[in-house]
Amino acid sequence: MAHILLVEDDKGIVANLTEFLQKEGFTITSVDGQGKALALLEEANTGFDLVLLDVSLAEGNGFAVCRAVKANGDLPVIFLTASGDEYSVVTGLDLGADDYIAKPFRPRELVSRIHNILRRYGKANALLEYQGLSVDMGRGAVSKDGQEVVLSALEYRLLLYFMNHKGIILSRGQLLDALWDMAGEFVNDNTLTVYIKRLREKIEDDPQSPKMIKTVRGMGYRMGE
Repeated sequence: MAHILLVEDDKGIVANLTEFLQKEGFTITSVDGQGKALALLEEANTGFDLVLLDVSLAEGNGFAVCRAVKANGDLPVIFLTASGDEYSVVTGLDLGADDYIAKPFRPRELVSRIHNILRRYGKANALLEYQGLSVDMGRGAVSKDGQEVVLSALEYRLLLYFMNHKGIILSRGQLLDALWDMAGEFVNDNTLTVYIKRLREKIEDDPQSPKMIKTVRGMGYRMGE
């Protein structure tokens, strides 16, 4: 999965974003200032796929980092800006930033923007596989034993969450959080049961005796051992 450099000096934002993006399958490296960011970017072996960049930093600023990134390669940049800060948005885009998102933002909206930009740069080619099931995250395509599996947006989201957390018992609360606000639909506990049933019907050989998405009595669900 993509390796993201997060340049942000708010420790709370760094902790929350890192945890969320790692659950989405991204690798995160974070620094809190301009100098550290530029030093990392100069290292040839870091292999970043995208820079997530706050405009206002305690040490330096995001504009200088963006300018350096765009001067030295073809690395996508998303700016994090204060709400309503039109100057920062315009300046960042003029410097070559690929997108921006205003704080406070919905983490899932940020993830969607990250995926869109990675696709644009040809970097979103991650392939997740398990027991004949394959998820091409670049194309958003799912297949089983070579045959296409057609999923709704929420079914796809649910499968992706399971695939990224193989071997981990996921509570219903965790799954509801993962599906929250997807496709503009409200997901409650009863709806979750329906979506797990539908997903099993599409990916399991025997949905009545599932081997991929197993129920762990009293705890939740698990994909894999």
